[in-house]
Amino acid sequence: MIIALRKRKENIAEYLLYMWQVEDIIRANHFDINVIRQTVIPGYGQSDEVKEEITRWYEELIEMMRSEGVMEKGHIQLNRNVIITLTDLHLHLLKSPEEIIYGAAYYKTLPYIVQLRAKSGGEEMPELETCFTAVYGYLMLRMQHKEVSSKTMEGIKQISLFLAMLSEKYRANLKGELHLDD
Repeated sequence: MIIALRKRKENIAEYLLYMWQVEDIIRANHFDINVIRQTVIPGYGQSDEVKEEITRWYEELIEMMRSEGVMEKGHIQLNRNVIITLTDLHLHLLKSPEEIIYGAAYYKTLPYIVQLRAKSGGEEMPELETCFTAVYGYLMLRMQHKEVSSKTMEGIKQISLFLAMLSEKYRANLKGELHLDD
């Protein structure tokens, strides 16, 4: 919760990746708040009062995952809304004549997106979700100390640069610093 709040303000891409990790942590702990209370919450290193707040946050996420039917896979609506918001911003940025650099970054990333979508086995997902899924998969491989090919690294680097640029545009938009002509 503390990390999520900070990341949401600072970097929306990191926030989303973090929230996907939290969903996986909940799944790995079998939606058992007592297990999460014993294994996850102490890692936050906070006061008992803050730990209780974090526990309530996990309980709410568990309930959302159950009620939204994403216990085995998928993401809660809260996280899907981030993708929707970012997609809307992305489309506005592509239409804007002032955002030539953003457009160039997107078109440089597009071949990797197409390649990843082709490898996904026909699973339809939005382009940005494809990007986030690729980065998240890469992070999971790194956590497992698995090797990643240089070709894959090339794609992940480009996708990461693109998502970082989108995140910066998102932050600028929230601050009212981004003026897009429609």
